[in-house]
Amino acid sequence: MTDLRVLAGYSPDDRGDDALTLASLIVRIAGARLTVANVHPPAWPARGPGSVDAEWVAYLKEQSELALAQAADHLTKAKVPKKDLDFVVRANRGSGRGLLEVGGEAEAGLIVIGSAPRGRRGRIAIGSTADQLLHGSPVPVMLAPRGYAEDAPKRFERLTIAYWRRSATEPALATAARLARSLELPVRLVTLVLRPPGLAAKFRNAEEVMRRQLAQAEKDLAHAAGLVGADAEVTTEAIMGTGVTKTLGSLDVLPGEILACMSSHDGPLRKVFLGESSGKIVRAAPCPVVVLPRGTPGR
Repeated sequence: MTDLRVLAGYSPDDRGDDALTLASLIVRIAGARLTVANVHPPAWPARGPGSVDAEWVAYLKEQSELALAQAADHLTKAKVPKKDLDFVVRANRGSGRGLLEVGGEAEAGLIVIGSAPRGRRGRIAIGSTADQLLHGSPVPVMLAPRGYAEDAPKRFERLTIAYWRRSATEPALATAARLARSLELPVRLVTLVLRPPGLAAKFRNAEEVMRRQLAQAEKDLAHAAGLVGADAEVTTEAIMGTGVTKTLGSLDVLPGEILACMSSHDGPLRKVFLGESSGKIVRAAPCPVVVLPRGTPGR
């Protein structure tokens, strides 16, 4: 049993099923408590100051209640204990902002959502909900690839952390290590050593430069492995390649893999902030991705 509390954003469609499937797997393994939230638009203003369209409000609430009933049925089939479940309806103009409100009230330590519907099958697309969460959540945000519910693993097998040694990364490593312990997973630390396009044509000693960068990456990974903790099973890997997407594609991925990446160092402390590199990792990953807040977690 863990003190982890998980919030899943649910809509009655495939992406909602993907999020619930991923969240229910986390909850069953970690013994965590799960809150499922459906965020609907606020009521339209009607004639007269301070009044709203009562029929529209009733319709919105009814649709949310139907959605959560569908979510409850999904979780019953997934064998998630009812005692570990809460259901919340929230009105907000932004679904991501609504989830942040619910997450704060539920003291969630992890928010789980599905991919935007336009995404490729087996990959993650960032829509408006994810964009709001990935630029301001004080806790890790995990995204399920499109179609995850149809081919989900029976268990997780490993947590891989995309690591670059920068300032304020140690708390993010600690957060990832706690998640790995909750899910009883070994940890793999991976650094992508990226070769700039055209480097060989500009510098005679280009290969030597890359070898030095690779050696430095391996030293940084050894340092990070020590920070993850002596009680964890940790492996490290530095991979050289051109571009995040292509280099990440050369990495072996288990069926039950989870990939973690750190927020951009340009973002605020204690918040998730998706930068260019982390955004490319999220979009290229063929497995669930959790984005870690920079600095000390909010809770």
